[in-house]
Amino acid sequence: MRYRAHIVASVVIVLALAGLAAAALSWLPPGARLPTHWAADGRPDRSAGAVFALFGPVVLTALLAAAMAAIPYIEPMQHRLEASAPLYRTAWSGLLAMMAVVELMVAAGAFGIALPGGTLLVALGLFLILLGNALPKSRPGFFVGIRTPWTLHDEANWIATHRYAARIMIAGGAALIMLALAPIDPGARTALVRATLLVIAANPVIYSFFFWRRIRNA
Repeated sequence: MRYRAHIVASVVIVLALAGLAAAALSWLPPGARLPTHWAADGRPDRSAGAVFALFGPVVLTALLAAAMAAIPYIEPMQHRLEASAPLYRTAWSGLLAMMAVVELMVAAGAFGIALPGGTLLVALGLFLILLGNALPKSRPGFFVGIRTPWTLHDEANWIATHRYAARIMIAGGAALIMLALAPIDPGARTALVRATLLVIAANPVIYSFFFWRRIRNA
């Protein structure tokens, strides 16, 4: 099985997170609430009951892992997915790591530990850097990669767009880490984080369109 190691790792991580959630819950008094969402500046802005807050990320991790495990079996273009295996494995590993960080952020409060507000943003930045490094190692398919009408129409467009997006994603990930660590106004940090994420998401789509138009008009 090509992704057996990731399936095993997913099961281990889900069980470990469930154990952490149960341990944290045992430390809390009845009716306790824990943070479930953090603003772009790292401050918690939503909370929920302890059971939902602690076990919600565990359930979500299990669902994400199940989806990642299922995709290789339902992808009709198996040879293309095999060509995209480095990107797929990086995305799978990164999602598991991100969910583990989320669970740690939630559970830390139960043990009286205050993790830095920028922890989640640093983790996201590292994930984007690793994802960007793997992005060029993909080929057109139904589930993996930047799927625009123009990348799916032309493999040359796909390759060029993913190489361009890799640079944007790596630079954006590094920018998020710097924003998480920089001593700047929370409002300014929020605006800059949103702008960075918008650039990461929109730039490759715009690039793929102009690449297609340039080739068409050549």
